[in-house]
Amino acid sequence: MTEEERLELLELYELKKEEIQDRLLEFKQAFREADDRQIFRELSFCILSSGIGPKIAGQCMSAIGEKLVDGEEDELLERIGAIHKYAENASRYIVFTREYLREEHGFLLKSLVSSFEDRVERRDFFAKNPGIKGLGYMQASHFLRNLGFSGYAILDRNNLASLFELGIIGETKYPLTKKRYLETENLMTEASRELGISLDELDLLLWSRKRKYVPR
Repeated sequence: MTEEERLELLELYELKKEEIQDRLLEFKQAFREADDRQIFRELSFCILSSGIGPKIAGQCMSAIGEKLVDGEEDELLERIGAIHKYAENASRYIVFTREYLREEHGFLLKSLVSSFEDRVERRDFFAKNPGIKGLGYMQASHFLRNLGFSGYAILDRNNLASLFELGIIGETKYPLTKKRYLETENLMTEASRELGISLDELDLLLWSRKRKYVPR
């Protein structure tokens, strides 16, 4: 990142600083007030958004409605089949994950998410657990960020494009392995330190740099 790019990014940060910090506080407040069903809704939203983005995922969540907590796979598929590009997989992933969480963890999601003292172990549980389908490192990071947990980079195409344009990474290809994801995340963390802002703030800043608004 050149000095000119650094200054331009800091200028953009000053314009969006209040909104970014407010959004991060909203995430933390939402988790404090959430119950287990609401946390599962957030998890399902992240499963649905994989490969299609938040707008379509939101439409799917509205279509699924009350069936999210007890609907069968075919019932979910019927509701999102005309909306989601990968509706069959998404429906299967949600039901499989829901039943795993119910059988193995009593569906006590708030306690489960809060039980990890180590941030790496917390994300690994959701990204690598064979009982949780459809996440991976990016969506696990998205899920945890939206619950107010800090220190996770969401390396979607918007942030990867910004990181590449700023010379922080050498390519926009999605990091498929844990090793490559963490390497890219570390580069982004170094950039946040250079800017004097948190990784969480930089994450929202880079996304808004491409999409012109701070995500919810």
